[in-house]
Amino acid sequence: MGEISHDWIPDSDPAALIPRSASTSISQADPMGAIAARLGRGPFAALTLFVSINADLPAILSRARQLFPSCQVTGCTTGGEISAAGYDDDQIVAIAYPVSGFAAETVVIDPVDAIDSRVVIGQLQRARLSLQQRAGGFPHELGILLIDGLSGREEHVVASLAGGLGPVPTVGGSAGDGRRFENTLVFADGRIHQRTAILTLLRARAGFRTFSYDSTRPSQTRMVVTHADPAERAILRINDEPAAGEYARLLGRPTDSLGPHVFAVHPVLVRAGGRYHVRSIKAVRDDGALIFFGAVAEGMVLTLSDESDLTGHLREVMADLGRDERPGMILGFDCIFRRIDAEARQKTGEMSQILRDNHVAGFSTFGEQFGAMHVNQTFTGVAFYGADGAP
Repeated sequence: MGEISHDWIPDSDPAALIPRSASTSISQADPMGAIAARLGRGPFAALTLFVSINADLPAILSRARQLFPSCQVTGCTTGGEISAAGYDDDQIVAIAYPVSGFAAETVVIDPVDAIDSRVVIGQLQRARLSLQQRAGGFPHELGILLIDGLSGREEHVVASLAGGLGPVPTVGGSAGDGRRFENTLVFADGRIHQRTAILTLLRARAGFRTFSYDSTRPSQTRMVVTHADPAERAILRINDEPAAGEYARLLGRPTDSLGPHVFAVHPVLVRAGGRYHVRSIKAVRDDGALIFFGAVAEGMVLTLSDESDLTGHLREVMADLGRDERPGMILGFDCIFRRIDAEARQKTGEMSQILRDNHVAGFSTFGEQFGAMHVNQTFTGVAFYGADGAP
């Protein structure tokens, strides 16, 4: 899977100006050795790894430093991988940025609980200045942001970054741990972190396009949050009734039927900025509260989502991204609930085929970052177009 020619690609070739992707099973005797062989010759400015939570992560990172000693290696654990096979599990997916087309700087924000915005802005300014000095001839800037997916701090992180990034487009995902929702990890420079964010800043020679799509459609059913605990991302009461029970009643289901499949197929939406955004439900607490993957507040109006055409929508997304030029590679951050939704409707094979046909590599996330927003249940990412630039 993820096979790429081992031959050196000259700078004049458009393929030298887009990231390379490769994937392999964690059960391989030497998985990073397999990744290195499939990526082919470098050098690379940066290497990003999306790794199954079941992998021996310390051993993988140690081997990565041996094989890519001059390369910035970052990444995270996942809720599942998007490999050359489409939706996948127990894989390592690698994204490598050739020096012929990219320069990179890594910024580590640790911990995310006590961010000093002035310090973060200083880090970002120094990183961007370094990139300008080393790769000022590469006209495009991009940020790839990975965050501990159980930190509950994504909104705070992206808000803190906004002051230092200015116009730099930023996309990313929240790390996962399969479907355990217990322990998510990010890593940089061989060190494994929790409650941390990793930002890879890139300068690129060729064009790209960032995007964020969701397939949800609002229904006519609305509800009001009457008691919430924003710090815990918890809604305790909806329409002045216990939250889980009222949500279940509006769905016409018993409360004890609530779980990931119901949350994936029937998310709730919040209207902001002229459009609807998903607020994905993570779990039902013992006291009947609903715990979310995004920010909540009292007085918020929630709208139930109607069932959507996942595969039809994904085909439309790919057609839009390729309307003038087909991307050479797409880095995708795809919410875990989209995958669960596809499974519930027996659409996993079709979704995987579309991802495979369009050269998507990435992972299933516990949330997505797009610009200065933390979003849920979206397909977010960046399409790389090679020498001709973005449409």
